[in-house]
Formats: sequence, structure tokens, C-alpha cells
Amino acid sequence: MGNSTTASGASAAADAPASASGTTAMAPGTPGRARNTRQTSKGASAGSRTSGSGHAERVFLVQTAFAELGGSAHGPGEIAEFTGLDDSVVYRILQSGIYQRIFERVDRGLYRLRTSAAQLAFTALDHRLDGAQTVLRELRMATDGGLAFLYMVAPFSGAQRQCIDMAVGDSDLAELGMTPRDVLSVTRSLRTGASGRTILAYLPEVTQQRVLAEPVPDQAGPGVYRDNGALLESLAEVRDLGYALGYEECMAGWNSCAAPIMWDGSIMGAVLLLKLKSVMPVAPDSVIEATKEAAAELSRYGAARPTADHV
Repeated sequence: MGNSTTASGASAAADAPASASGTTAMAPGTPGRARNTRQTSKGASAGSRTSGSGHAERVFLVQTAFAELGGSAHGPGEIAEFTGLDDSVVYRILQSGIYQRIFERVDRGLYRLRTSAAQLAFTALDHRLDGAQTVLRELRMATDGGLAFLYMVAPFSGAQRQCIDMAVGDSDLAELGMTPRDVLSVTRSLRTGASGRTILAYLPEVTQQRVLAEPVPDQAGPGVYRDNGALLESLAEVRDLGYALGYEECMAGWNSCAAPIMWDGSIMGAVLLLKLKSVMPVAPDSVIEATKEAAAELSRYGAARPTADHV
């Protein structure tokens, strides 16, 4: 939250950080990168692999395509181009998936994931953040009473964030000038605040463009990025440095530091450390490192564990 630069401590207007199309700008898992990767392996997956495991791999590729392409529905041809699979293979997988309640047909030639996919996601996330409160409290202590927040990608919208936990001690957020409107509108947007931009930096390009098309929240702070070019540059800087600094982005008088929470290579959320501008005009290295370590710890909570076969 607070006025905005990503990592340098300069003002948001002065920073103007690098386009998502630059050398570091393409977020992991964007459609362009995924398509090239899939197509180079087309011969291996569609030709040499004829076993059951090869078929399973193709099914997973199709499922993943829906997530990485973005949008609500896609046709077999689009999915085939994205994955490098034959159109007929994709069509058979989609038809089979309808009966298995994985996909549903929403229009002639268009398909989407069923809502049962959301249930799988909730099951996978269950209990993974049981220790988050301890991590946030330790971050608060390590930063001399900073306000620590845990933001996660909103479960019903990949283009928003949601605060799910915090460690603020005895602080009354209302007395600190944080109204319910701040929490529910300004801090929900991914284009405002250090935590919003941290999450946005690792989302697919199609999602980034969707967020950039949104208006800046009316209640945003004076340091919010209003220029989309500067905002895109800030996302590249986040990926380069592994954290973001915010200077009065969400609210006047508050500066912040945020670091990403990554699970199995995907962005899940961000840890945010918030302090009054009068106390923290520029985030010191100690705050940055403490925030990054808290995010790294929560990232370890969600990392895949080796199975017995790989021990």
C-alpha cells in the first residue's frame, strides 16, 4: 500500500519500471511462452508416446490450457494450437471430459472447465496456511511493529486479491485511517499497492492486460501508478528483484514492502509489510529481507513434497 516504486525507493512517477514484453517482462506461464514449449514437444507427446501415461499427459495439457489461455471458453482448435496436440486428440479429450465432469460445453464448439475444478483447488489448498499467523507475527516483530498482511489471489477471480490474515497487534485499523472501503475496494485491485503489483507481476500476460484495462480505484493513494507503461515496467522490476516497494499507493501516509508467495511455480499471493511514511520514509534492507523471508516461508508451505517413489 503507500506511494509507489517497486524496489528503488524513488517515486512512482520517476521509476516508470519495464514492459511485460521485455527480457524479464513475460510472466511465467504466459500463453506465448507456453505455446512455444508445447509445440516443440509435439512429436514426443503425440507421436512416440502411445502408453497410458502419454494419454494422461495430454489430458493434463488440455486442462492446463484452459488456465493459461484465460477467458471463459475455448474451442478445440485454439487449445490444439496452444498445446501442440492434434485437433482430433483435443476433441476426444474434451468429449471424454464432459462425461467425467471435468469440462462442459457452453456453446457450439466452445468448452470450459466445470466448477468442480474449483473444488479440487480448494481441496489442494486445505490446511496449507495453518501456520500463516505465526509467520506474520514474526514478521511484525522483525520489523519493529510493522503491520503484516497476507494477501492471496481471490478464489473466484484471478484478477483480484483478498486479505485472508493479518498481524497488527492491538492496532485498530480504523484509528490508523484504514476504512472498510480501503480493504474492500482499493486493496482488492491488483494494479494498486505493493502486494497487488507483486501478484500481478507473475500472472499470465492475458490477465495483466485485463487488469491494465481497469480504472484506478477512486480512493487510491497519491503514489498509485496511473500510467500503464510505468506499471508494466514496475512488474518487470518486481520479477527482477523478487519484491516490490510501495509509497503511498493505496493510502496517503503509508509505505509498504511486499514479496511473492509461489506454490509449485505459480503465484498464489503476497506478504505485505506496512508502515507509516513518517516512520518508514524508505524501506530499509532489514524490512525487505524480513518480508522476503516471510514470503519464502509461506511458499515452502505450499511446495510439493516428494512422494515415497522419489525419496
